[in-house]
Amino acid sequence: MAKKRMAKSEPLGKVLMEGQEDALKALVMQVVHDVMAEEAWGAVGAGPYERSRDREGYRNGTRPRQWDTRVGTIELAVPRVRGGAGYFPSFLEYRRRSERALMATLVEMVLKGVSHRRAEEVLRVMGVKEMSPSQVSRFLGRLDEHVAAFREAPIEGEYPYVYLDAKYEKAREKGLPRSQAVLIAIGVRRDGHRRVLGVGIWPDETGPGWKAFLEGLVKRGLRGVQLVISDAHLGLQEAIPRVFVGAAWQRCRVHFMRNILARVHRPKQPIVAALVRTVFAQSSHEEAVAQLGWVVGQLEVAYPEAARTLEMAGGHVLSYMAFPAAHWSHIHSTNVLERLNRELARRTRLVGIFPSSQSLMRYVAALLLEIDDDWQVEERRYLSQESMDRLDAKRSSLNAPAA
Repeated sequence: MAKKRMAKSEPLGKVLMEGQEDALKALVMQVVHDVMAEEAWGAVGAGPYERSRDREGYRNGTRPRQWDTRVGTIELAVPRVRGGAGYFPSFLEYRRRSERALMATLVEMVLKGVSHRRAEEVLRVMGVKEMSPSQVSRFLGRLDEHVAAFREAPIEGEYPYVYLDAKYEKAREKGLPRSQAVLIAIGVRRDGHRRVLGVGIWPDETGPGWKAFLEGLVKRGLRGVQLVISDAHLGLQEAIPRVFVGAAWQRCRVHFMRNILARVHRPKQPIVAALVRTVFAQSSHEEAVAQLGWVVGQLEVAYPEAARTLEMAGGHVLSYMAFPAAHWSHIHSTNVLERLNRELARRTRLVGIFPSSQSLMRYVAALLLEIDDDWQVEERRYLSQESMDRLDAKRSSLNAPAA
């Protein structure tokens, strides 16, 4: 057995002794691709062209991935598996870019006075046993290139629906921790798939900040916007009509309900909430507008502030009803962004206060890049192609000249 093992190691030893790095790299590439092929068929539950009751999915092409090794960066063609639990190579570090971003941030924290113990605690939560600043510094330049490419990439195709929101994180500026607004935009393309469109950082959510951010999306190619979904922040209300001329604005229904109930005594909130929800239960925009007028009349005596809020917001909180009914549950609120923000908060909580705005951008953008990668390989569309075709047909009918 020892002789066999030694015999198998001879080609590898010869390569190492002779310094043939390219040959070693090719050998590693061949081995890992063989491993991936076997693992992918295992994830499928059947071999190639095999009929099996245990089959849980199907091979469907490959996707490119880079793998950093001691012999250099290896370009991998990772098999795609549709259906089942999917497939990711066992030897790769999942969420590679975002984990590097966090490690780079931790290095900065240590260099700027944060204790090694604090950094080790964060790494232990991640499952990383040790941190090498020299290793992180080698990856940092490449990571920043990925982030810059992601933020500056052209936006291709039309995006009828765009969701906007901001979350606040703390980063040090001139040595002091300050709140920074992380501005995020995601969109639903005409084919029904969702994408992360952009991310930016601004000291607050003022109109100029949002306007500059949205204009940056337009310069990168964002077009075809028909409905913008967001909360009612004044900065957004100023920027949206200036940048997306002609697009409708949907005020997030969830945030709106919170605003309404904040103007009602707690014991009466369930009754008022049920009354307002009758507006959203209508089957058409016209019926909803009529119901809204009736509900305002019911509320104006006992709760005039709530009635006034409902009346003033009515036009924007019902904008989604002018679009296909199949989309209503997806476009009446920013829930899709709320879920994304919760995931970001779960990860940024590990750091707490970022050592700089650059670190904050690096980490958040890397996380969003990973999320966008996942969305791109999703088999199921966020909105079906059939319903998106109805949206296009409706737009065509509205733009058709009168007979």
